[in-house]
Amino acid sequence: MAPPESPQPYPAMTTVPRYLTGKKEEIKEFLDKFDVSLTSPTRSNGMHFVRLILVKRLIVSIRTSDIGVLWSGDHLFPGTVETLEMLRSNGKQVVFVTNNSTKSRADYKKKLEKLGIPSTTEEIFSSSYSASIYISRILKLPENKRKVFVIGETGIEQELQTENVPFIGGTDPAYRREVRPEDYKLIAAGDTSLLDPEVGVVLVGLDFHLNYLKLALAYHYIKRGAVFLATNIDSTLPNSGTLFPGAGSMSAPLIMMLGEEPVSLGKPNQAMMDAIEGKFKFDRSRTCMVGDRANTDIRFGLEGKLGGTLGVLTGVSSKEDFLTGPIRPSVYLDKLSDLLEAK
Repeated sequence: MAPPESPQPYPAMTTVPRYLTGKKEEIKEFLDKFDVSLTSPTRSNGMHFVRLILVKRLIVSIRTSDIGVLWSGDHLFPGTVETLEMLRSNGKQVVFVTNNSTKSRADYKKKLEKLGIPSTTEEIFSSSYSASIYISRILKLPENKRKVFVIGETGIEQELQTENVPFIGGTDPAYRREVRPEDYKLIAAGDTSLLDPEVGVVLVGLDFHLNYLKLALAYHYIKRGAVFLATNIDSTLPNSGTLFPGAGSMSAPLIMMLGEEPVSLGKPNQAMMDAIEGKFKFDRSRTCMVGDRANTDIRFGLEGKLGGTLGVLTGVSSKEDFLTGPIRPSVYLDKLSDLLEAK
């Protein structure tokens, strides 16, 4: 299987999305078009919907940062549980999708349940899980090159472990140090004390302890033939009402050094959509993507040729973004719970 291509600039759209808040009949009409819903509940998350009256699956995009579709920090938006219950009572299966790689599916399950949202691990699809599946089941690595060098947090490590993929780096304290003068010569010589000859993949996600040593090792692994992967290419991470470096900012120095992009396994890359479809077997024409971030959530649905896209204004993208930006949902709401008006 050929590696998925990195997303290219999206052609500007000219259609104007419909505003549905307060319009009961239009909400019902919209929901009746789909059988599957994809939703993002956390931080700047988005939600993906497919036909709600006949919907069989609901995919929700979630994040751990500040604001999103379902919650802000540890505060659940009013009406979130009732909205999800309404969807489930109509026979919809809920699937939570997230680009955040710092937590595993098990971590997200705990987060959701803490907020009062019943869920199972199987209903959660993260970029770290997507990357682990890609490495273990799609990449055809030589027997002696199956180890992964990780730039990232424990969420990646946990998902690699579930797929029995060996790894180094990550949260290992041995990599959280300054570069020593002797390191340069050792790395240049390919010394096995610093460069593991069994590494065949470099996987980059959000890393709160990124440093020069990790970047230097990642660069030389890739130059020696390792596959360059990223959990996602989100440039920023919303938190506390402002923006911080996202996972894409971790890959940026390597992209500059190498002159090449990583294969991204998160939204909006279609490798993630293919993996979700492969697992849940839904009809794309009857599926709707719901999210709060136009350049990831909404683009994910548009490029995946889903039947619809729904934007919510509780996350990253503003009303102006949805109305005049280059990437626009087919409809948008003030908040997810506005769907309750269709009851």
